[in-house]
Amino acid sequence: MNQATRIALTALVPAVWGTTYYVSTQFLPPDHPWFAALMRPLPAGLIALAISRTLPRGAWWWKSLVLGSSNIGFFPLLFIAAGALPGGVAAPLGAGQPVFVAILAFFVLGEKTSGWRAAWTVLSILGVAMVVLGPAAAFSATGIAAGIAMAASMSSGVVLTKRWGIPAGVSPVALAGWQLTAGGLVLLVPALLIEGAPSHIDAPALGGYLWLGVVGTLVAYSVWFNNLQYLPVTATALLGVISPLVAALVGVVGVVLNGESLNAIQVSGFILALLAMVAGQLSPQPLTSRRRAQQQVSDHKSLETSHRNDVSRLHIGGPCGDRTHDLRIKSP
Repeated sequence: MNQATRIALTALVPAVWGTTYYVSTQFLPPDHPWFAALMRPLPAGLIALAISRTLPRGAWWWKSLVLGSSNIGFFPLLFIAAGALPGGVAAPLGAGQPVFVAILAFFVLGEKTSGWRAAWTVLSILGVAMVVLGPAAAFSATGIAAGIAMAASMSSGVVLTKRWGIPAGVSPVALAGWQLTAGGLVLLVPALLIEGAPSHIDAPALGGYLWLGVVGTLVAYSVWFNNLQYLPVTATALLGVISPLVAALVGVVGVVLNGESLNAIQVSGFILALLAMVAGQLSPQPLTSRRRAQQQVSDHKSLETSHRNDVSRLHIGGPCGDRTHDLRIKSP
């Protein structure tokens, strides 16, 4: 699989995640963020374990717990932020994830973020804000805190997943199963103690849980974990901009159906965010590096020319002492 195809496939994952806000607010029982967070990873993790039939070994028991807590344990924060904030206000908080990833990647992986990628990260956040924020945007301290903590938690999970990779002989589905099950078990007791199960789960709610659990979690995380090992972590995190854009786009569809339309600022922000996401995947060679490479090529050619016209010295030893003869080799 070439790099462009891998990036495109990985980009589908945050696109699927972008439907979470709409599904949770339109189909799932209200006021049950912990139960929704539990139903997303635990059944999917158990299905993945049944498919892979592979359990962790050695250090991967505690690594799975750490990764599951980071990558999956933030789910309640996601639903709390979705419930406390309008989707528009929550979106820029999620779009800020690449900032956390860049900081953690520097200290944990030693991966430096180029000025090019850092600039496009800032522009991507600005673009998302232009799309979703407006004069009527409502703010909640609880929702904002949950959104920031969610971005920080998932960022740590992304960086640690990149650092530890996938064990030899283990499939991405198995790795996803370990983390989803571990994260689900971490959420099990709090979900049951804090909320318990909803009194009624209808067909739309069941469909919502299936979509979030199977497509948005099992399939999505299997693809995410597999491709993360091949892509730069900061560039991969920038793909997360797609998630709030999809969330905003789904909301926009409803707005358009009601006879309204996007204004010029929103359209400009959408284009800016998409441009930033694509540009962030590129790694343009710095001007100094290009000059250095050109100089190396020039030096190499000069060396070859000099070698063809060089004077070979033959050292001959004998009874009369050492003598050195110059044998001039003509170029063919």
